[in-house]
Amino acid sequence: MRKKLPIGIDGFDKLRTNDFYYADKSMFIAELLRNWGEVNLFTRPRRFGKTLNMSMLKCFFEIGGDTGLLFDGLDIMQEKELCEKYMGQFPVIFISLKSVDGLDFHEASAALRTVIGDEAVRLQFLVDSDNLSDIEKERYRALVRMDKGSYVMQDDVLTDSLKILSQLLAKHYGQKVILLIDEYDVPLDNCPRRAAESCRADRCCWEGWKAVAWMRRGSARAAARGNGDGEEACPRNRT
Repeated sequence: MRKKLPIGIDGFDKLRTNDFYYADKSMFIAELLRNWGEVNLFTRPRRFGKTLNMSMLKCFFEIGGDTGLLFDGLDIMQEKELCEKYMGQFPVIFISLKSVDGLDFHEASAALRTVIGDEAVRLQFLVDSDNLSDIEKERYRALVRMDKGSYVMQDDVLTDSLKILSQLLAKHYGQKVILLIDEYDVPLDNCPRRAAESCRADRCCWEGWKAVAWMRRGSARAAARGNGDGEEACPRNRT
């Protein structure tokens, strides 16, 4: 049967399990590991497949994934020692800031709450973890608490949300965390554009930039310093 063209498909697992064509870029994983760094920034032109590669990294590293099926027949499987050491061995946080947009600080921060909250919900096994204390489980609940269908985490919790989630995952698994941030530059692009569109330009720009600084500070804390739990932080931009 003829394979399908993966038009609009940027999820590695979906592409590999639904008989789509795939240009094997899996040796990118080996290149990344051999040139190891605590923080890696991927910059490529738009439509270059950055999101698909980020999804591939998540599928490769994350504990509990069906790595045998997803990577069967790909070049990376020839790197047996590397696969044994790294494949399916790490907790992973994977977020995209593509949807973090808004006319003001309130809207932008609400969008960020949704991004962080949805990823925390994906990791909801933490609330039943035998390795976490009651206090730590309450810290997790603060990330996923909702009211009328929206996440309601407090501002200080949102600021440290990636750091909190990284610490909880690291303690649950006894293993360092890999943090992947896709489209990290979208809020930076959106803020000045939204300010220009708004009749409240001065206020919008100020509050929007506060939101961007807030997002970047929180993610940087979790990814590069301060908690000791980040194994690999891989932000990438879209330009």
